[in-house]
Amino acid sequence: MPTYIEKVERASMPMIPLRGLVAFPSIPINLDLERDFSIAAAEASEKGDRLLFLICQKDISIEVPEEGDFFLTGTVVKIRQTLRTPDGILRVIAEGLCRATVCSVNHDGPYYTADIMTKTVQLSEDSGNLKVEALSREVLESLANMINHVPSLSGDIITAVAALKNPGLMADFIAANIFVRLEDKQQILDDFDPMKRLERCAVLIESETRLLRLEGKIHKKVREQIDENQRDYYLREQMKVIQQELGGSDGDDVAEYYLKLDNTPLPDEVREKVQKEITHLSRSPFASPEASSIRSYLDAVLDFPWMKSSQDKLDIKKAEKILNADHYGLEKVKERILEFLAVKKLCPDHGSQILCFVGPPGVGKTSLGASIARAMNREYARVSLGGVRDEAEIRGHRRTYVASMPGRIVAALTKAGVNNPVMLLDEIDKLCADNHGDPASAMLEVLDPEQNRTFRDHFIELPVDLSSCFFIATANTLDTVPRPLIDRMEIIELHTYTRNEKLHIAKDHLIAKQVRRHGLALRQVRFSDDAIFEMIDGYTRESGVRNLERCIANVCRKTAKIITDGKSKRVSLTKDNIKDYLGTRKFLDEKKNDCDLVGVVNGLAYTEVGGDILKIETAVMEGTGKLELTGTLGDVMKESAKIAVSYIRANADALGVPKDFYKTLDIHIHVPEGAVPKDGPSAGVTMLTSLVSTLTGRAVRSDIAMTGELTLTGRVLAIGGLREKTTAAYSAGVTRVIIPYDNTGDIDEIDPDVRAGLTFSPCKTAAEVLELALLPKNEFANTASDGGHADNIKSAPIIPEAHHAPNAYCEKR
Repeated sequence: MPTYIEKVERASMPMIPLRGLVAFPSIPINLDLERDFSIAAAEASEKGDRLLFLICQKDISIEVPEEGDFFLTGTVVKIRQTLRTPDGILRVIAEGLCRATVCSVNHDGPYYTADIMTKTVQLSEDSGNLKVEALSREVLESLANMINHVPSLSGDIITAVAALKNPGLMADFIAANIFVRLEDKQQILDDFDPMKRLERCAVLIESETRLLRLEGKIHKKVREQIDENQRDYYLREQMKVIQQELGGSDGDDVAEYYLKLDNTPLPDEVREKVQKEITHLSRSPFASPEASSIRSYLDAVLDFPWMKSSQDKLDIKKAEKILNADHYGLEKVKERILEFLAVKKLCPDHGSQILCFVGPPGVGKTSLGASIARAMNREYARVSLGGVRDEAEIRGHRRTYVASMPGRIVAALTKAGVNNPVMLLDEIDKLCADNHGDPASAMLEVLDPEQNRTFRDHFIELPVDLSSCFFIATANTLDTVPRPLIDRMEIIELHTYTRNEKLHIAKDHLIAKQVRRHGLALRQVRFSDDAIFEMIDGYTRESGVRNLERCIANVCRKTAKIITDGKSKRVSLTKDNIKDYLGTRKFLDEKKNDCDLVGVVNGLAYTEVGGDILKIETAVMEGTGKLELTGTLGDVMKESAKIAVSYIRANADALGVPKDFYKTLDIHIHVPEGAVPKDGPSAGVTMLTSLVSTLTGRAVRSDIAMTGELTLTGRVLAIGGLREKTTAAYSAGVTRVIIPYDNTGDIDEIDPDVRAGLTFSPCKTAAEVLELALLPKNEFANTASDGGHADNIKSAPIIPEAHHAPNAYCEKR
């Protein structure tokens, strides 16, 4: 057993707390002192016996440590040299003398002082124990193994350690120069027994060696992976040089595609396909058509947002504000959209529904799609389908064709950059079928929730998931849309705007937009309500507001010229001066007749630009019962005229019409504006009223307009477009509208101002219509203008010649 010599002394001296540094006996140490109390302690020691007590802080982040913030063991050192640097740091070179245990710490003055107990333990000179020699050899051997794993440590350290015969000094030297962790160093310092210190050193070296071996294995695997990548890189570089020598690409397309593949998240099936195509590209000559086709394919696949989605923000109140800010009116449409968003918020996995906005041009179908995307915080993608007649436009072209490309659906998703945009399928009713296929059939797969999860584009040849998209289709009419396609969509009708709605849209949206676009300020151009109404009535005849916006833009352009010429600083538009900016009126107001006429009836029509007054005139003359129809009438409207004639023949006695009128009189029914095609069944009651009026000589009330389909039995059937028709009647000055009884429920959808200005008369039968529309027989109507034919047609109180001068039968109303 080794024998020890111990020497214990007590002392008090200046103390310096160290941060992340441990001082050892007999080992030189360099200190850079920044803290004031540390500099003061060094200066005080330098003035005295140059002794300092160095002890390490437990937490290096503490600026001013207290007594409990230090380890228990430190080192007494002797200052050899000090140097003050220009930046205020005191550099101290000292040498460790002995270990010491701190008894107490005092910080009453400018620096720390410590009461310490020094303890020196040494092996006796006659202690030639074999254990010391064996332990020293083990430490040297372990140290040699450790150095093999640490290239930064040289073999000179082993030589220096082997020269130390004192086991305690050997342990201190190793701890000071090899160990990195502060805790390991402090463990060696805490142990006063030289042999125990060396044993602990051996354990720490062995533990560190094991850790280094493990790190070496991990590093080797990483290195092998890197080497493999470098190998691929070198091969690609060689291929690049070969291609350049053969006149190929100046750039490394293959390397770029590999890099893009590594940085792009893709489904496994897609990644495998892309890797095959890149390998195929690497083997193809650069200038070959096949290589060009592969590049186009890789660009399309890698640019497609396979796994990139936008996050929905389904704030119903915010969505409602956005819809109201972007569009005036359309309350039912907005309500349906908000219902969809509410369901989506409560049930995120709810299957995506497909909406179809149907309505005339300019009523906001397309802009509604953009507003929905903004309300949902989704990207917006628009696909124009107007005039598409090739199925490949939807499903993509096959790669075998030169200049092939993906279809419009995939292209729109790529442009949007996410796989769940709001996708607007604009003008779906304009799809055309020809010998290239039926694009409407391709749309069936796109819009079918059961099929669009695996939609296959002919160009990409990979399944594309469209189930996350919110599809919105738009159409002007459903007549040309295939029935299976309609079944896959929820139809939402958008009606034409009324005059008041157009007024609000102009004031709230269009004027500010055009004023801003033309560099004007709102104070520089003012539109009165009458001026806006004049533009609506006299310069635009449309269902939407596009032409109205063009008129406003025209006014803004002229205003800009007036202001830049210095003629005026601001312009006010009124009904009287609007013609100075827009010219003469383009459309005249369609008004009701000023007087009650025989054979002239105010009908109502529904056109693509809204409602309109449709006057129907009838004249009879001696003949053989010929029925003449003019005014560019369609087949359905011609049939309505024949039904009216048949109804009159069947009910001649009740109507006061001669039974043989269809043999002795020719009937001519005319609908003015002959160049405009007209069709539909809703003019049936109007034609009947005009015929009965002419055949009986009873004038028709000029303040009444009517609409309704007539049957042979005299029933009045429901019609469509009541909202638009009644708006036209209101604008024309009509006060009463005869409608089918079955349309009574549609009155609530009519504009409130129109509803308040009209009296509605629902009728179930033709008899009710005639009773309301025809005035009692005028005695003047029984007198012919030339007195020649009244006696000849006694049973029919008709004077045919009088129809050439209908004003003779006018009764001012």
